[in-house]
Amino acid sequence: MATKSTGRGSSTRSVSKTTAKKASTKAPSKKTTKASPTKIAAEKTTAAKVSSKSAAKKPSSTKKRSGSGAAKKSGSSRRYSPDASKNVEREMKEMHEGKLTIGRSGKKVTNPKQAIAIGLSEARRAGKKVPPNPNR
Repeated sequence: MATKSTGRGSSTRSVSKTTAKKASTKAPSKKTTKASPTKIAAEKTTAAKVSSKSAAKKPSSTKKRSGSGAAKKSGSSRRYSPDASKNVEREMKEMHEGKLTIGRSGKKVTNPKQAIAIGLSEARRAGKKVPPNPNR
């Protein structure tokens, strides 16, 4: 057995000769075999069959969509009332001015998402049309 010094004081590490040989040898590379012309022709025909089947399943994209691309539901109404959006707008302005603070702690709000949440919360308390809080 051969010993190698690691350079850290008096400790030495023993390595067998077979382990050293295994580390130095490279893994054999895979040999690529050339496919026969008949196999290539068979692969092309199966690929053509698969592509024609997948094309048949897809709906045609030649229809034109009107407006923004999504069909509107009939009879749908607003989720948020205009008054609620005004509340959120007011809170966003306060945040940008640096006047909006968090509840009891009084820390300044720096995250726009937090400002929106405060505006919606105030709109809910005032009884305006706002969906319920998903976290509660």
